Amino acid sequence: MRQTVLKWRTTCLQWRTLMNEKSAAEALLAEMYSRAKAQFGSAVKAYWFYASEVCPGCQRPVDTWRHKNREALSLNAFIYRERGVLIGYLLCERCARDIFRAAKKHPYQQTPLHTTIEQNLIAAYQHHMASLDA
Repeated sequence: MRQTVLKWRTTCLQWRTLMNEKSAAEALLAEMYSRAKAQFGSAVKAYWFYASEVCPGCQRPVDTWRHKNREALSLNAFIYRERGVLIGYLLCERCARDIFRAAKKHPYQQTPLHTTIEQNLIAAYQHHMASLDA
């Protein structure tokens, strides 16, 4: 999936803006879902957004960072194949930069950080689904 960068502010004074940006993130995830559905067909059945304020890679707070002289967040997604769910998530600056660096050195190769992120997101998704059953 192509990484999408989304501007995001997290101060309490900008709650309305934050809600609009969360809506924008969800709209971008819906677009990513449409593209994944077009590319992978019935292998992708649904999408879910990991809306935690902590990074699934390192458990630090998700924060804005400077990318091409603008404040940005890194919106990413992967397909949880076992369930056919596209899981969207945000990364902290450190993890996003690590992945960008690794992609330049070794394009199209999964890193140990990718594996950690996927394991944490699968666990979060399973926890979310179990909470719906309760």
